[in-house]
Amino acid sequence: MHIPESLQNLANSEAVRFLRRPKMVTRICAGVFSLIIFSSLLTDGYQNKTDSSQLHCVFNSNGVACSFAVAAGLLALLSSLTFLALDAHEGRIASSHFKMAIQLLDFILAVLWAGIWSLGFCFMANEWRHSPPKHFLVGSSSAKASIAFAFFSIPIWAFQAYLALKDLRSDAPVPYKRSLDEGGVVLTIHSPPSATNPINTPTIGPNSMSYASSALSPYLASAKVPRFAMMPDN
Repeated sequence: MHIPESLQNLANSEAVRFLRRPKMVTRICAGVFSLIIFSSLLTDGYQNKTDSSQLHCVFNSNGVACSFAVAAGLLALLSSLTFLALDAHEGRIASSHFKMAIQLLDFILAVLWAGIWSLGFCFMANEWRHSPPKHFLVGSSSAKASIAFAFFSIPIWAFQAYLALKDLRSDAPVPYKRSLDEGGVVLTIHSPPSATNPINTPTIGPNSMSYASSALSPYLASAKVPRFAMMPDN
């Protein structure tokens, strides 16, 4: 099957390769799931009963359940979009400490959202289970959709936390990884002479200290052995 060159160039573009990364896929899925949760409850989450014109939450007339789902979905969507924008400008962040702080915040928020959606799923499912059948004219499909996507958001945010932890470990700085050049001192270690390189010439610099075997005192280079003399018998 022949693929047009324009499609091949589009598939190999930097934007497509960026969106195909596992972290980007999980962020997009988490944002879409959050959008479905709060938008479905905003449109059909508040309905009137069959015998009243006053609006009530479809989750057993518990307004806390609807408010929780709408607020959590909106904040989770904003969180996903914010970190998606930060990942898009990751190459422009020069400070390693700032980049590590972003990765640490990403991990903490991902773990937090996984826990929030776990509680939200249990809360909404319990309220929906106690809701009387045919208590509202419409809104049952929106309630079921919000419960389902709240459940799907749990593994998505957990996997996002795993990816953030993986990036945090791979980019963690090694402690005490400092060069002696920062202090203005360079130590040159000389290897013993070989057949190809009989003389090892020390490196001389303004701030360098060379330690060679030739610089040692002859008294330290060769140890003197004490001599014993035999005294004649008288």
